[in-house]
Amino acid sequence: MDLYNWAYKLFRELHMEHTAALYANLGVNLLCIGITSLLLYYIARRALKTVAIVIARRSKSTFDDFLVLNGVPKHIAWLVPLLLVYNTVPIALEKFLNWEYIFSKGFTIVALLLTLRIIGSIMRSIRDYLKQQPGFNDKPIDSYIQVVMILLWLFAAIAMVLILFNVKLLGLLGAFGTVSAVIILIFKDTLLGFVASIQISVNDIVRIGDWITFEKFGADGYVTEINLATVRVQNFDNTFTTVPTYSLISDSFKNWRGMLNSGGRRIKRHILIKANSVKFIGDSEIENLKKIQLVTDYLTQRKADIDKYNAEHNIDKSLAINGRNLTNLGVFRKYINRYIETHPGVNSDLTIMCRHLQPTDKGTPLEIYMFTKDKRWINHEYIMADIFDHIIASVEYFGLEIFELPSQGQDVFEG
Repeated sequence: MDLYNWAYKLFRELHMEHTAALYANLGVNLLCIGITSLLLYYIARRALKTVAIVIARRSKSTFDDFLVLNGVPKHIAWLVPLLLVYNTVPIALEKFLNWEYIFSKGFTIVALLLTLRIIGSIMRSIRDYLKQQPGFNDKPIDSYIQVVMILLWLFAAIAMVLILFNVKLLGLLGAFGTVSAVIILIFKDTLLGFVASIQISVNDIVRIGDWITFEKFGADGYVTEINLATVRVQNFDNTFTTVPTYSLISDSFKNWRGMLNSGGRRIKRHILIKANSVKFIGDSEIENLKKIQLVTDYLTQRKADIDKYNAEHNIDKSLAINGRNLTNLGVFRKYINRYIETHPGVNSDLTIMCRHLQPTDKGTPLEIYMFTKDKRWINHEYIMADIFDHIIASVEYFGLEIFELPSQGQDVFEG
């Protein structure tokens, strides 16, 4: 006790009155305790950090590295001065009973907050560690960590109210029941996000790294983060869009994961053929088209079948419309099929089709439907451009024309 009263004796020798000397002595004691606590904190932090770094370097696991990066040793170091304060301040406040009561409550709250900080840094370390693991790097770990921390903070808040106001737990729960509607309203987004996070994870709706398109929010890119309240998407123009987590189960969006995991990326595009360029073709034109190697066998076999049918049914071929015939568009369609079937960039195991669509006032749409082997965007576009370059250039060999709007000043009825 003499250790805590030396300043009091000194002040009394300086003829300071009793009450003033007590308060001055208390101030000196608290100052000494504060300075000693800070010194102990810096020493403990330096020692714990050094030990943690040495262990992290020697350990094969990366978890301890994340503990150091998230400041776990730094937060634990506060326990040393806190222990000193817990054992010394009550002695210094021995003659100030009311203050000792306040200190007891304050110390408990500070210890509770420090515990939450330590747990929070450990949870962040677990989050960062799991994100490095192949089985968890596409899971919404952030959402789960946030839910745990929200629950811990809620329990801590209840505990602090109980400590500060000496309220019984049942009475506090009764009060919470009265304002439960307000609480639900305040935490509506959090609750919806929590439910959505569970459904997203259980049903495997979205993973980190998925390419999604969400027109409602202008999102078109890769998911980089899934939190309790929002999903962060990095768009292809390098901007970021945040989408409410709950919207992923309440609204419609497109997830391209299925395409990326499949055998190819789809091409579905058409060209417009002028209707007045489509015609029946005669023997001379067929012989000329046989020079195109991809349709040589087809034309030979097809012409033989048609001639046989027309002969068996005594078809009058003085008019081309009678009986069965070949058209330049039909041969061109067959040529396109053969061409894309043999193209090295096209997956021949998936659907390949060249078909007519409903005729329009701009011509007859000829749609090409296929899948490229390479699903990467740039390579996919290159393959598609290469194929359509060839198709567009091939049209004239079949006596067909591609529809184009007339240029300014050109007679719209020309051609």
